Amino acid sequence: MKVSIENSGIKNTKEIYHNLDFESLIEHELKNGECTLASSGATMVDTGIFTGRSPKDKYFVNQEPSSKYISWGKINQPVKKEVFEELLALGKEQLSGKDLYVTDVYCGSSPSSRRAVRFVTELAWQSHFVTNMFIRPSMEQLQTFKPEFTVLNACKAVNDRWKEHGLHSEVFALFDVEENIAVIGGTYYGGEMKKGIFSMMNYWLPLEGKLPMHCSANIGADGDTCLFFGLSGTGKTTLSTDPHRRLIGDDEHGWDDHGIFNFEGGCYAKVINLDKDSEPEIYGAIRMGALLENVVADENGEVDYTDGSKTENTRVSYPIFHIENHEETLHGSHPNNIIFLTADAFGVLPPVSKLTREQAMYYFLSGYTAKVAGTERGITEPVATFSACFGEAFLPLHPTVYAKLLGEKIDEHNVNVYLVNTGWTGGPYGVGKRMSIKDTRACITAILDGSIHKSEFRTTKTFRLQVPNTLGNIKKKTLFPREAWEDKEAFDTARDKLGQMFIDNFERYQSEESEFDYSTAGPIIGS
Repeated sequence: MKVSIENSGIKNTKEIYHNLDFESLIEHELKNGECTLASSGATMVDTGIFTGRSPKDKYFVNQEPSSKYISWGKINQPVKKEVFEELLALGKEQLSGKDLYVTDVYCGSSPSSRRAVRFVTELAWQSHFVTNMFIRPSMEQLQTFKPEFTVLNACKAVNDRWKEHGLHSEVFALFDVEENIAVIGGTYYGGEMKKGIFSMMNYWLPLEGKLPMHCSANIGADGDTCLFFGLSGTGKTTLSTDPHRRLIGDDEHGWDDHGIFNFEGGCYAKVINLDKDSEPEIYGAIRMGALLENVVADENGEVDYTDGSKTENTRVSYPIFHIENHEETLHGSHPNNIIFLTADAFGVLPPVSKLTREQAMYYFLSGYTAKVAGTERGITEPVATFSACFGEAFLPLHPTVYAKLLGEKIDEHNVNVYLVNTGWTGGPYGVGKRMSIKDTRACITAILDGSIHKSEFRTTKTFRLQVPNTLGNIKKKTLFPREAWEDKEAFDTARDKLGQMFIDNFERYQSEESEFDYSTAGPIIGS
């Protein structure tokens, strides 16, 4: 089907390459000099000075009715309609008179919840990226495809008037909810397109009573679905990739009346220090069709995954069918279990705890993990990190909207919820040791096979978490962290200190206007 975009305001277009297949995209990006070829058959691209997202440069047009729903602040910044129109015109001018790549995809594998999205790009590799990351319509679906949202990626356009516009920099990622269009400029980084549509799904779905989630999901042989929430470094991708369970997806999902569905048709994995033996699935997925970002390779295309000289955020995007053990429908039943992963570098939280509904909403809103030395410049000791709903940067609505939806769905489908700590035991980072992957997997297995329910549970102090007295071959001092610390008083001090951090963070959800207050489900010092 031929497509025309002349009526979009993009003028004098030359050749329009519409929905090219992988082989054609690779041919174009190599011919255009945008990419080079790795020895594995994957293509490699450098994204320029921006090797990650620019969250401070993302804005929503401040207009009704969306302005009534968006939670304005540092995450969701407003931009005036006239500024948006000016930069949209700048983006269209950049795309005019060029060969363009138009890519039509779905976001969401559930027909009743998905969105049809069109991307217009000047670069073949950006078309390749979204073809990897989103769900590719069938030939039959493309015959009647009508975009519900359009992204114009004018990455070469630069906003020299950003100070006059009251923006953060010359980079811009602007969203007009009412007009169903976004424009990107000043950055080549592909993740802006992926996370931009994730943000829009986080706007649309809750207004329909559906829950968008920043999580991974897998499904067992008996059809039981499990969700894994967790911030970077907690083991979300590793633990959801299970040889005995099919991967639904590794990053973004929705929960509607039909169950769990993947937003995406691909994966976007970090590859810094990628090792063939420890992560064979990801390593094996890097072949023709995969797109490597900002890696270092020799003249023969051999990639050195240990080289982070361009960025520590080296990445690969690939279609999910590159993972052998994946769920072809990208869909699962309503979940039996939800697991919140945290890497507690203070050595306080137990390896596994069963949560009540109220605790589930509390820890969902808290979105806790801890950064340790080496993860970011200047961090020399553990630092608590709280990201609402385990993805605050992508939530246009107030976090409590998502927490309320989670609570309703937990009740409706009788879901078990657990908090699993993949962090430190026997002391904080630098004193104790990291929880063994063997013990963590034993906790996950006990949750998934239901054997954890055979245990008697004991309530801890301060955090008042329900911890199993015994669990397989896991040592009791591992299950109850205080017993693993040599200095019990030091543990009590660290536990109460972390508890106070949770309390302080949760104050932002407490006000007279709050629809609900689950602060009592969190730590209580001295309890």
